[in-house]
Amino acid sequence: MPPQSQSSDTRFDPPGVPARRAALKLLDAVLRQGLPLESALDRATAGIDRSDDRALARAIAAETLRRLTDLDALIDSATARPLPDDAKARFALRIALVQALALGTPSHAAIATVLPLVDGGPRKLVHGVFGTLSRRGDALPEIPTLPDATAIRWHAAWGDDGIEGAEQAIAVPPPLDLTLADPSRTEEWAEQLAGESLMPGHVRLPGGHVPEMPGFEQGAWWVQDIAASLPARLIGTGTGTALDICAAPGGKTMQLAAAGWTVTALDNSPTRIERLTDNLARTKQAADIVTADALLWKPPAQADAVLIDAPCSATGIFRRHPDVLYRVRPSVISEMAALQERIFARAADWVKPGGTLVYATCSLEPAEGEEQLRRFLSVRSDYRIDPVRQDELPDGLVPHADGYLRTLPGMLRDVGGLDGFFMVRLIRAG
Repeated sequence: MPPQSQSSDTRFDPPGVPARRAALKLLDAVLRQGLPLESALDRATAGIDRSDDRALARAIAAETLRRLTDLDALIDSATARPLPDDAKARFALRIALVQALALGTPSHAAIATVLPLVDGGPRKLVHGVFGTLSRRGDALPEIPTLPDATAIRWHAAWGDDGIEGAEQAIAVPPPLDLTLADPSRTEEWAEQLAGESLMPGHVRLPGGHVPEMPGFEQGAWWVQDIAASLPARLIGTGTGTALDICAAPGGKTMQLAAAGWTVTALDNSPTRIERLTDNLARTKQAADIVTADALLWKPPAQADAVLIDAPCSATGIFRRHPDVLYRVRPSVISEMAALQERIFARAADWVKPGGTLVYATCSLEPAEGEEQLRRFLSVRSDYRIDPVRQDELPDGLVPHADGYLRTLPGMLRDVGGLDGFFMVRLIRAG
């Protein structure tokens, strides 16, 4: 029976159980329903008043997804026959084990807060399996194992190094990257925030409570993975018009505005547009905001620069959102690639002759990057690649020989890594 169908009145839950029940709902939303973890969070934690309990539910679910392959291997090693993937006992054991083996929860608390999630025979099973594993002293491997489907797909694309880099990347929390509104103050902000800079306009920290950090309320910076900051950097500074397509929540829009461009930001999500509007207000950056579908909308005039931050599978941000490892299947990648192709082709007509077009995706799938570029250039002879230069990148990243940039897990590992991205800069014939 699906986990979410067996529910009890949370008003009678002992302390600590509501957060675990919410974690179970989150896991069910991702693994059975195919929903993004973040979009399921509000519904799963409804009725939980404490922000720390909501954060705990998310942390348990996220860490379970990071360690899911290894957690299931432990569970299967202690049962006479494998439990069904959607069995509530399996979900409960995953939550108990990840707390005890990865999150530092005492074993007695890990199991006590999970047993109320199951009834009857499954409760005895959960208690017995957890006890067996505890007595054996089993542990999770230091480096998590990728799910088979993802590992096979990424190995075909990126080889052994790609798999090793991905597993190393998901083993540790990613750092916090900040993009500065004024790159000339990089050294000043790096010192004030006790961080390090990998390139002008960037500061990297191990973490922190963002709203309380110096410079946040003044709008001196915004959170943005260093890889995500590179597409707008490829456009550079300018005084002309720039169009940011699929712009929310606004990191690249703010970069372009801070670099001097007159920016139009386009996105079709009213909720995400609200975040973009708030971010612009906080950082005191200006942009014309348009809520519309890029496949239906048309700009009143061509722009000097167009940035396509295309909707994609988002597999490149798996360090922060491990749910993509399980939600994204070949059908999703194909669907996203078809949408990207349509947006790419349409937006190419919105660039002035002699203007710049940057296409980018936070994906590790060649179908959403390299293959998109090949298809585009095969039908658009009016465009050529403007090669990414080494001096536009942080030390440790190297442009591809064909002129585009592909970032992979494992790159910049010694300084905290970065998200997976594909990006290319194109020039339209004058």
